[in-house]
Amino acid sequence: MYREIHNEIRDLEEQIETVRNRSTRRGVAMPADDMKRIVDMQNRIEELRMSLPVSGPMTVQNSTRQTSGSGPFNSFGEQLQAIMRAGMPGGQTDQRLFAAASGLNETTPSDGGFLVQQDFSPALLQGAYDASRVAPRVNRIPISPASNGLKLPGIDESSRANGSRWGGVQSYWAGEADEATASKPKFRQIELNLKKLIGVCYATDELLADGPALEAVIRQAFEDEIAFQIDNAIINGTGAGQPLGILNSGALVTVSKEAGQGAKTILFENICGMFSRMPGRNRANAVWYVNQDVEPQLFTMSLAVGTAGAPVYLPGGAASASPYASLFGRPVIPIEQCPTLGIAGDILFVDPSQYLLIDKGGLQAQMSIHVRFVYDESVFRFTYRLDGQPSWASPMTPFQGSATVSPYVCLATRA
Repeated sequence: MYREIHNEIRDLEEQIETVRNRSTRRGVAMPADDMKRIVDMQNRIEELRMSLPVSGPMTVQNSTRQTSGSGPFNSFGEQLQAIMRAGMPGGQTDQRLFAAASGLNETTPSDGGFLVQQDFSPALLQGAYDASRVAPRVNRIPISPASNGLKLPGIDESSRANGSRWGGVQSYWAGEADEATASKPKFRQIELNLKKLIGVCYATDELLADGPALEAVIRQAFEDEIAFQIDNAIINGTGAGQPLGILNSGALVTVSKEAGQGAKTILFENICGMFSRMPGRNRANAVWYVNQDVEPQLFTMSLAVGTAGAPVYLPGGAASASPYASLFGRPVIPIEQCPTLGIAGDILFVDPSQYLLIDKGGLQAQMSIHVRFVYDESVFRFTYRLDGQPSWASPMTPFQGSATVSPYVCLATRA
């Protein structure tokens, strides 16, 4: 089978060369029929190369490409080295790069892009989500390889008043033979369309020669950068070419500062106000996200008792033990993505399960030797497609009371 395919490829390449030489000898532009014939033969050559099984030995040579290898890649580092060789002018393209993913995919080998092998891709993404402080807690929905987005129904509910729950459902206490009034829920459509996240990592020529070292460095760099960007999108995303973040959501509730409150301060009254705006049913999943600049304010926060005061925030085990900090029993998690002290969002009270995140599991890797050529460095670029947004469209008016509630609560600016 290999021999027959290789022979056909060689014959087609010779025919292409003959057609090109004929036009060169004539010294005129190539006729349209000849151009179409060459394109057809090139497409056929590509089909033949893609049909080569990956389980046996492979060697296909021509003036621009050589493919080799057998079976799947043994490590992520080995695949990165193969991508590196494919990106070099006149280099080798391992046939296994074309079979790195099973099922439908959007790989574009002609542009130098190859999907990361199926067993490496989930491990890389899992590492990125493990390094994240926010993303592991959200509602993550993987979508099929054939999809570029997700549409799902959401409940169009902005009030818990009678006749408004679930967007219009209402029940009645009725007497015998009383007529019942029909009602029904109201739905809205939540639409998520994949956005492209790109991570770039440089590697020296010395590092490229060492597969295990190459894998360790790029894996850590890629995982850390993807984790940071996903968390930042969940908190600060604009929704334009990237996920919509909590701070830009129409469902965000902002708690006002206290009268006379100083700049860059956090009071116990602020915390009480934020906690009271979280729906009761969401509090079991809620967490506090804070910028580390906020922590000194929390450690010195107190409740006035007569002419003195009592501390209201202490880490688990007090200051002498490893702290597992909490406020009102919910974890306090410091993250880089929250704004600095005094800016709205420096402290957030959020139920992360009310944030939707979709992703398409395949990673695409590309390589170039040109960006840092004079430094003996090559660059790897990784592409990951995802999208996200809060599942609530607006704050909720409670059944009793007027202060709206939401699973996304922040404290107003105190500049």
